Amino acid sequence: MKRRWWWGLIGMTGVWAQAYEWNTPQLTAAQATLIRQDLLPFAADYSGPLSLRHQGDVSSTYTAGVYLGWQAGPWTQVYSDFERFDGSGISAATGLASITDGDAVRAGTQGLPQRIYTARAYIRQLIPLDTSMHTVERAQDQLAGAEADRQIELKMGVLAVNDDFDKNRYANNTRNQFMNWSLINNTAWDFAADTRGYTSGMMLAWQTPQWTWRAGVYRMPRFANAMPLAAIDQGYGLNTQLTWREEGGRVWRILAYQNHADMGSYADALALARASGSVPDITATRQQGRLKTGLGLNLEQPWADDGETGAFMRLGWDDGHTESFAYTEMDRVFSLGVQVSGRHWRRPQDHWGLAYVAGGLSPAHANYLVAGGQGFVLGDGALSYGPEQLVETYYRCQLLSYLQLSPDLQVIQNPGFNRARGPVTVLGARLHLEY
Repeated sequence: MKRRWWWGLIGMTGVWAQAYEWNTPQLTAAQATLIRQDLLPFAADYSGPLSLRHQGDVSSTYTAGVYLGWQAGPWTQVYSDFERFDGSGISAATGLASITDGDAVRAGTQGLPQRIYTARAYIRQLIPLDTSMHTVERAQDQLAGAEADRQIELKMGVLAVNDDFDKNRYANNTRNQFMNWSLINNTAWDFAADTRGYTSGMMLAWQTPQWTWRAGVYRMPRFANAMPLAAIDQGYGLNTQLTWREEGGRVWRILAYQNHADMGSYADALALARASGSVPDITATRQQGRLKTGLGLNLEQPWADDGETGAFMRLGWDDGHTESFAYTEMDRVFSLGVQVSGRHWRRPQDHWGLAYVAGGLSPAHANYLVAGGQGFVLGDGALSYGPEQLVETYYRCQLLSYLQLSPDLQVIQNPGFNRARGPVTVLGARLHLEY
């Protein structure tokens, strides 16, 4: 049952292979990224099982990927991506909602093998609605060629939900922009994904030059921060987004989502703990069919330098009733930042970025942590609640056409939403090789 979607995908590609002459598979991109981060010692009144290590910590993550594409027909493309991950984030990527390394695989799936894995494997079907065309350049999971200005797009297979939703020109890629999770995605958007960040599902889009509407349905993990995915009738995430482009280059994105999964309830966990005189445990209250709903607003504003200098903003909210399940533990988020092109100091390929983030929890989520409950990234054993705030700045230096070096600094107030800990300073450096 679990593999039927995969055999369906193979069958569909077989039909298209008979109808069209297959072109030679193409390498659309390849990359290798090394991120090293140093957490400096900081003050903490107390620590718990999932606290950020106040004594300090050093971590390194290494990722490598090869990204392939095939033109299976006039408007049909097939993509397969292969990646490998090694290392871990500081404190095993726990103790913060705004985790500092976007490449860090989260704790919670012990013994995750360090091997090559299939990140994406999907069909992309385009249906032109107009004879007017535009050129697209080769990029990761993007074959070079021409596409209609107005078209319907369908993706189906193994996907990353954030490839199509909550995109932003200035804050979306941990490998050459900001590193923090709250600056690569809306951290109140608990999007469907396994521990590595991938899932299976389907996305449908209606694209025009002025606006794009997207909708997608994806399999949720079987339990919080899990590698195994639930059957689609037992756990799924629904996403829809409207993107609007203004003449001056400004882009607005409005996102809504709803997750259906075997999730626990913060209120039920607190009630159960009061009745039994124990510490609340969200996993003891899991119930099939629980819902989580959320909204997001995303703005990118080009200023100068052909858009290479510009600003961005995100707002995010979820209802916070059920447990954080797939991305991180945050129910409200606001982020604001800028990217400046190095053209202004005769380094046109360089970029400097600066951003601020403020995140929060729902009352039920905060009360659960106050009472000593644990999530999958947070759990100090107690909580003196305060908004988790951070500032990140980076400088991306283009050493060669294919090689970048980026020093990075992150300062975090109230790590894990706890006023009794911090502030925290994380020094980082990133080496990125890209084709």
